[in-house]
Amino acid sequence: MSAREAAARRLLGDVVSLCLQLQPSQLENYSSQDCKSQERERKRNWVALPGLVQGRKKRGILFSCISLQNIKGFAPGGKMNVVFAVKQYIAKMIEESGTGMKVLLMDKETTSIVSMVYTQSEILQKEVYLFERIDSANRENMKHLKAICFLRPTKENVDYLIQELRRPKYSTYFIYFSNVISKSNVKSLAEADEQEVVAEVQEFYGDYIAVNPHVFSLNISVCCQGHSWDQAQLSRTTQGLTALLLSLKKCPMIRYQLSSEPAKRLAECVKQVITKEYELFDFRRTEVPPLLLLLDRSDDAITPLLNQWTYQAMVHELLGINNNRIDLSRVPGISKDLREVVLSAENDEFYANNMYLNFAEIGSNIKNLMEDFQRRKPKEQQKLESIADMKAFVENYPQFKKMSGTVSKHVTVLGELSRLVSERNLLEASEVEQELACQNDHSSALQNIRRLLQNPKVSELDATRLVMLYALHYERHSSNSLPGLMTELRNRGVSEKHRKLVSAVVEYGGKRVRGSDLFNSKDAVAITKQFLKGLKGVENVYTQHQPLLHETLDQLIKGKLKDNQYPYLGPSTLRDRPQDIIVFMIGGATYEEALTVYNLNRTTPGSGLCWAVPPSTTQKGEQYPKPHPGGGSSSWRVTGTRHSTGSCSE
Repeated sequence: MSAREAAARRLLGDVVSLCLQLQPSQLENYSSQDCKSQERERKRNWVALPGLVQGRKKRGILFSCISLQNIKGFAPGGKMNVVFAVKQYIAKMIEESGTGMKVLLMDKETTSIVSMVYTQSEILQKEVYLFERIDSANRENMKHLKAICFLRPTKENVDYLIQELRRPKYSTYFIYFSNVISKSNVKSLAEADEQEVVAEVQEFYGDYIAVNPHVFSLNISVCCQGHSWDQAQLSRTTQGLTALLLSLKKCPMIRYQLSSEPAKRLAECVKQVITKEYELFDFRRTEVPPLLLLLDRSDDAITPLLNQWTYQAMVHELLGINNNRIDLSRVPGISKDLREVVLSAENDEFYANNMYLNFAEIGSNIKNLMEDFQRRKPKEQQKLESIADMKAFVENYPQFKKMSGTVSKHVTVLGELSRLVSERNLLEASEVEQELACQNDHSSALQNIRRLLQNPKVSELDATRLVMLYALHYERHSSNSLPGLMTELRNRGVSEKHRKLVSAVVEYGGKRVRGSDLFNSKDAVAITKQFLKGLKGVENVYTQHQPLLHETLDQLIKGKLKDNQYPYLGPSTLRDRPQDIIVFMIGGATYEEALTVYNLNRTTPGSGLCWAVPPSTTQKGEQYPKPHPGGGSSSWRVTGTRHSTGSCSE
């Protein structure tokens, strides 16, 4: 191959890499400003260290600055996709390390980040044969391996890396930090690299958990003390949110919930980072700037208390999702290979197609899946009478085995959901929950709660949640009967731990705290909609409720969200309706709200919504108002540690 041909191939590779990072709308107007931005994001390595120590000049991924007007079709759907963004970062790390056997060296958090978007088998196909934790003390010397280090830029990780570089266990190190690293830390790493084993150092901004294409998380369990930020968690939340913006190439305008001091504080912190790192955020200008909307969980304390009836939400509510892993070890009679299963929309077609469907539809679809499996099964078990038969069997066996595993997994999960629904009388309890959330008949609600409190099948948790919903809805009702309900809880034997949740939820999300009116909207349009809905009836009494987020985003998309309730940070405001919206709710989110964002993305032409399940991932009623970590996926085993994935903080 001539030098000219080699150069042309390298240039083509750079073009393809750039294409994978840009949205179609960006490609149509690619300009010289993009070239300047990409130049600032050039690859950096130890050779450039003197310049890097004096001032951070080169960062990100190496691209060639050429015109791309005629190239189209990149990220799926042309919308913000956090799974796609993180996958591209991981793929680029592996690609840049070249051919040969590799080890992927991670920390507790980046293990979860990687395992959310790639299965171990997918990584193995890219010549990564070993997975290690940077904090593992028992790693062996393997000089035949290249090391790809993907780490958060924490002081602890930098110290581990310095020790690693002083006594390297691998031949070459490709170091990638998930966020901005300080100049002093870069200098310390350079000084530790006495054996010159580091090939390059880069910042790849995958500093968050990609749960679904439109949902991300930071896997922090508790972010605030009362209504004030924990400073360490404010810093982590700011880092994760700014990394998300960088990975999606968005420099947004910021709006926040005026009634929430934590929302205002976070808005100021994010703005400070954008101002400080202005070169990083100097992306191509769009006609309508993207928008970051910061909300507070306390404005809607109702949604996390409701039982859910769509597949993903039900699984999390009743079984618990932790990095897409479902613990089924307590299921009666469970087989050994099903004690823990993975539900990942990226690798499970049935789950991807059914995660937002309701319980009844799931049952019907699993029945169809089983019937399809049974039709295929006899064909796979035919006698192998010829070489052709054997060849066909070998070719089809992996697909057959995968389908068998899918059927077993979902039948088991659905069976356990059905058992819990029956055992805990959830249909009846959920109907009363929906009445408390959506209607204003105090007498009927009180009567139904008292009836269920006398039902022994209703669990202690569900009984407490009913009283919590009543306390929030009828907090200032003239006939409030909360003291009597609390007495009934105590007489029923409900623990003091659960009874204290009633006063806690009122303090956290009661009328004194809320910036919106959850139950008595004075808006004429809202009253008309509620009246018409009452005339038509509802298709499903268990899914009447819509979270406050739906109304907030609907008003935002229409350009009607009130500035006096959700002000802009700074003097600038949007004159047009936003196209790209990133929503972040302080205090945790629910899968019902994730479904709301999913539906708005489907039904609102020309807009893209990205929803944070922050900082605490998704909430379950049993741990409310303390958020519950969840979401994610993994089938990983990391060598040298006792944990299979980076676990969430409890």
